[in-house]
Amino acid sequence: MALQGKKPKLDSVIRSLAKEGFSLFVKAVDKYAPDRLLLFGLNFLDKRVPNRLISLAIIWVEKLTPRRLRSTAIAAADDYVPDEVANSRKICTVLAAVGKYIPDEIIPPESTGRWENLRTKFHIPKLVSSRQK
Repeated sequence: MALQGKKPKLDSVIRSLAKEGFSLFVKAVDKYAPDRLLLFGLNFLDKRVPNRLISLAIIWVEKLTPRRLRSTAIAAADDYVPDEVANSRKICTVLAAVGKYIPDEIIPPESTGRWENLRTKFHIPKLVSSRQK
């Protein structure tokens, strides 16, 4: 019974810390990260990183991270990332550019709804085929 009383307080503390931390991060990126640097990084990922390397990274994530950890990370991102992050043009661009390489196969079935919420929130497109055919 005492544990249930502490959980809402802990949740509100985590939410406020996440909101403050992410808001500070977003302000710093929006103010100090030049558009040209972000554009260079995104173009580098799309044009210079081989599809084989991206596929290998996906396979490593799938094999090395337990399903429960992936599910917890998606749930935490859905619950604790504030809307200010989604309103940042630069942050959403970077998340969408990296997120488009995440295939649906590595998303745990219990987290598909939350993953769709994150896709909608951060404007993440569907996977660009990076698997070797």
